[in-house]
This record gives sequence, C-alpha cells and structure tokens, in this order.
Amino acid sequence: MLLTMRSLFTIRHSSLESRVVSPHNYGTMNKTIQVKICGLTNLEDATVAADGGADYLGFILYPPSKRAVTAETVQEITAVLRQRPNCPKLVGVFVNEEIDVMLKVLADCQLDFAQLHGSEVPSLINDPNSPLHGRSFRALRPQSMMEAEAEAEWYIAEAPNQMPTLLMDAYHPELPGGTGDLSDWAIGKHIVTMTNGLLLAGGLTPDNVAQAIREVQPYGVDVASGVEASPGKKDHTAVRAFIIHAKEATAT
Repeated sequence: MLLTMRSLFTIRHSSLESRVVSPHNYGTMNKTIQVKICGLTNLEDATVAADGGADYLGFILYPPSKRAVTAETVQEITAVLRQRPNCPKLVGVFVNEEIDVMLKVLADCQLDFAQLHGSEVPSLINDPNSPLHGRSFRALRPQSMMEAEAEAEWYIAEAPNQMPTLLMDAYHPELPGGTGDLSDWAIGKHIVTMTNGLLLAGGLTPDNVAQAIREVQPYGVDVASGVEASPGKKDHTAVRAFIIHAKEATAT
C-alpha cells in the first residue's frame, strides 16, 4: 500500500524537530544556472526553448492538466528534438502513474527523466532496484519549512548522484502544480543547504527569475505558466527572455 508524503511527514515530524541539518555550501551562484521550460505541447514551442538555450524540456503526461499532452504527441516532438546535436534533457511529468506506464513512456518518447508530482514513495526514486532509479526526481509542494526539510531529507537521503535531485513548487491544496502561484523562496533557500540539485519552480517569470536565483541559488529554475500566451501555448518572446535573464543572473 502506498503512503502519501503527507502521512510520512506526520510519522517523522516528532523525530525531526530535534534534528539539526548541517548546512552545506550548495548554492550555485557563479555557476551556470540550468533552465527547464515545462508544459510544452508542440514542436514549435519546444524548438524555440531549445534554440534559446533551455537545458531541460518538460512534457506533462497528466490528463487533468491544462497543459497535458499525449505520449503519442510527445513521441513525435522528441523524435525531432533528438536529431539536434545538443538536445536538452527531456522530462516527462507524471502524477501517481503506474510504473509500467511511466517506463513505457520514457522508452517510447526517448525521455531522460520522470518528474514525479503525486504521492509517490521515496523507494521509487532511491531504491537501486527500482527501474526509475537514476531516472527520476520528486517535486515537493511544502506547506512549511519543517515539512520541506522532512520531505527533502526523505527523498535525497539515498538518491543517486544525478541532477536534478528535487524540484520545489508552490503548495496548493488541490492541484499538483502549474498554478502560477509563487513558491516560498525562504524554504527553497533552506533546501539548497541540503542538496545541490534543486530546481526552483512556482510563479517564476522573466521579471522575477533573476531575483529568485540570487536569493535561493538553486541548481536550476523551472517555468510553465510564466512564459505562456495561453495554457499550453508559449509566448516565444517570454521564453527567450526567461532563459536570458536566468543565465545572466549567474554571472552577477
């Protein structure tokens, strides 16, 4: 039976209250920030993102999402992208999907990573015997600093040496992501002391991404709604501006 991370957090809460996490110098200032453009639904938008210098491209394989795309469409898009000499890393976003389905999509669509946005248990990511080991990372939507620390520690404790290791999005009581709400940068900054592979998401735009990078110093930044003309359709000018502003922020 699968336990949700809310349940796991409740179980571990008391023991973590007295536990101090040693801070590390995991900030990424003066390093090249990684940029993930997510919620892509068509080849034109994906090509603009790749041409603009995006390091990761994300496709949402969760039908209830406003930015959902079918595996067949993703396969058509990635077949073209894989012909590029420097293809970005390709990511499939899943929410409580069956592991066999995810594995088939990863293979058929030539995806590098599965981004897990539901109540998936840590062993799916961290167990060396898991078929997703080294090919997946978890998206957190913490309500508090304590919850963020508990969930981050749970997921990165035995994570393989890969990048990214975690994604942090804004909390929403009903939606698994893509709300456009601003995430808590103070929480993100704390998670960065625990891992050097954090992708920061949640309410980022071309106007605030540089500030977010300077304050949080994550491994990378993730954007979907913040560069859209409408759900599922990117504003190409905004995509290019977001990537430029993010990359320039690491040079300051």
